[in-house]
Amino acid sequence: MTERPSAFTEKPKLEPTTPQTRKPDEPISVAGTALVPVHSATTTTAQRRAPVRPPSIWNPRCKACWLNLGLLVLVGASFVSLDLQWGKFLSTDALSAMSRFVKELLQPQTDAAFLRKVFWATLETLAMSALGTALAAIAGLALALPAAKTHAADPARWRGLTRLLLNALRSIPELVWAALLLISAGLGPLAGTLALALHTTGVLGRLFAETFENQLQGPAQSLRVRGVRESLVFCYADLPTALPQLVSYTLYRWENNIRAAAVLGVVGAGGLGQMLAFHMGLFQMMETSTVLIAMMVLVALVDGLSYLTRLALQR
Repeated sequence: MTERPSAFTEKPKLEPTTPQTRKPDEPISVAGTALVPVHSATTTTAQRRAPVRPPSIWNPRCKACWLNLGLLVLVGASFVSLDLQWGKFLSTDALSAMSRFVKELLQPQTDAAFLRKVFWATLETLAMSALGTALAAIAGLALALPAAKTHAADPARWRGLTRLLLNALRSIPELVWAALLLISAGLGPLAGTLALALHTTGVLGRLFAETFENQLQGPAQSLRVRGVRESLVFCYADLPTALPQLVSYTLYRWENNIRAAAVLGVVGAGGLGQMLAFHMGLFQMMETSTVLIAMMVLVALVDGLSYLTRLALQR
């Protein structure tokens, strides 16, 4: 009989083997299959990857590229079509005349009698700009209400007609308004004040209307749901919400009207501009320099006051 192996038969002893060292780049063999190390595979893939090229400057499908090309062509055509005589402008005679003109401007007139005239003209310019801006703010607010569609249920029947009127008012410059009003109002600050008011009404009316349309309608809608009348909704919701923005726009236009009022005097609308046109016409450079300094000081003061007011409103 064949003897069966006993469960208690001693198993053959396995001799300990010394672990073999492997080089870092040597493939690993598992059950006869060679595996490549991970870092080796990654390095190979990175080496085979092509370098990334930067995008081309010109792309026929890029709309911005065509727009920039059109602008460059327009600028080039402008230089070609205009008769810009740079040679005469940079000639020796022109430069010497400009230097002599600048030297005369650096010597302002400091006579006491003339300074009093400049002071009263400065106050007149300031009054023209302030009154013109105030009238424009009132008229612009009155025209902004029918020009704005504040909510979905608002019919806004007069919106198109009112916006057309505002566009017409602001499309005509202040100088043209002043020249037209000189026929009826005559020379003096009245024509300049009305010219500022008419042009600024068109600007502020459009800005006010956009403010009413773009502001948050939460408080106003809450009042409408409760059946409150539109007039009360405007007084207690729309106007308080938009008031800081309206004041900011008004102050900004006042700054612009200071500069415009100084220029309106060229057509006889009073103020510093009228003195500037008079003395420049007579080539009195010392008096012209004093008037220009008064304009710059007035604009700087109004700009600073407007900036401080806007900061106070933002707190």
